[in-house]
Order: sequence, then C-alpha cells, then structure tokens
Amino acid sequence: MEATTHIAIFKGKQIRKTLLQNEWWFSVVDVVEALTDSSQPSKYWTAMKARVSNEDGIQLSTICRQLKLESSDGKKYETDCANTEGIFRIIQSIPSPKAEPFKRWLAKVGYERVQEIEDPELALKRMRLLYKAKGYSDDWIEKRSRGIAIREDLTNEWKNRGIAEQRDYAILTAEISKAAFGMTPSQYKKFKGLKRENLRDHMNELELIFSMLGEASTVEITKNRDVEGFKNSKRAAIAGGDVAGKARKDLERKSGKKVSAKDNYLRKPQDKKLLG
Repeated sequence: MEATTHIAIFKGKQIRKTLLQNEWWFSVVDVVEALTDSSQPSKYWTAMKARVSNEDGIQLSTICRQLKLESSDGKKYETDCANTEGIFRIIQSIPSPKAEPFKRWLAKVGYERVQEIEDPELALKRMRLLYKAKGYSDDWIEKRSRGIAIREDLTNEWKNRGIAEQRDYAILTAEISKAAFGMTPSQYKKFKGLKRENLRDHMNELELIFSMLGEASTVEITKNRDVEGFKNSKRAAIAGGDVAGKARKDLERKSGKKVSAKDNYLRKPQDKKLLG
C-alpha cells in the first residue's frame, strides 16, 4: 500500500499528512500542536488519550493508525495518524480556545444534517448553493441535480434486484460508462486529468446529459425485462449504456465535435482558452 506524503496548512501551521488507499491521514501530534501551542505535543497527546479514556471510556488510539511520516531530521518514523473523521473526533476532545471554531462548525453541520433528515429538500437547496458558490452555472446545476436523482433511482433498482456489494455497483457503473463513452469512470478521470475528484463534478453539460441517458436507459431496461441478479444486471447496464453511446456517436457525427472533453472545472480560465 503506497502512501504519498504531503504537507497541509492548518491554523497557520504545517500538518504532515499521507495518502493511504485513496484517503488522507493526518498527523495527530501536528494537529494537537497547532490547536494547543504545546511545547511537548507528543506528551499532550498521551495525556489526552488517558484523560478521555478515564472520563468518557473512549480509546482515541483505536481511531488512529501508525503510519510513517518524515520528521524534522529527514527520517521517517511511525506516527499516530487519523483520517478526516478521526481528526474531527479528536478535535472535539481538545479543551483549547483554538479548537472551539471547529467544534462550533461540527455542531452546525450536525444540526443541518438532522434538518435534512426531517426535510430532504433542504439538502438539495444546500447542494445547489454549494455548486453556485464554486462557480457552476444554473443550467449545469440543474442537470447535475437531475443526474443525482437518476443515479439514486438506478442504485435503488439494483438494490431491489439483489445487488448489494459496492464492488458490484462499481462494475455495473463501469459497464454503463464504457458503453456510453468508450471509457470506464477511472479511465475518464485519467482522460480529464483528475485524481480523487468527483468525475461528474467535472463534466460539461453534454457529458452529464449522456451520463443521465445511459443510467435512465438502464433503469428502464432493468424494469421492463424484470432483471434479477448480477449477471443479468450487467447485460442491462451494457444495453442501457449502449443507448447513450449510439446517441453520443450520432451527435458527434452530425456536429463534428466530440462530446467527451478533457476540459474540467479544475482548470484555470486561461487553461480553458488554450484547450479551445
């Protein structure tokens, strides 16, 4: 399992982090030092684990992993690391004024999630606002929202027909994408120069439309054929993706332009001009 080490900036201080199995893990000691200004963050962390264990009966060490991170002497040592969820849990146990903004933010996020459970429309409204803040157009946001709804219909249909494993969902999704665009999602991300980013957040409106067509067609075929099990669902996925693939090729032939574009929302405006 390869891990690429990087440095993050947190409250104006450097936090060592490492990418493990496509997930970021952060140095707990670095976070503790940033939020407490302790001159001995390792000892603070050790004492903190003991305190939390005695007061709450929670073993913070269970949410950590020992990963090798480079130290100030240039050598790598086993270091307590936690993923994003774990770091937030640890921050909640730090009695420091610097940790308070994070605690308030976590409380706000938790409150918003409870609101969304009671009124799912709020989640959709917040999603639209987030995309708008990132610079997406209203038309793009509308298509992205519709695509999410169609995707949910598809996964529910698979679930109702005996598809339970996430791995199977990924395989079926890849078949739709391959038939629709000639690329699996992982190949598509590479084509666009993406890494861990969400592929559909970096599709243009036409790409989103053909993604929706492939998945909506798969839903219809699955229902009308009363598909059951993985093998038959795979055939339906290929057939649904093929509907979008044929439509895409027809448009490309008549318009003289490819639907799939390397351009994405990560690129700077000047880069987009260079891409034409």
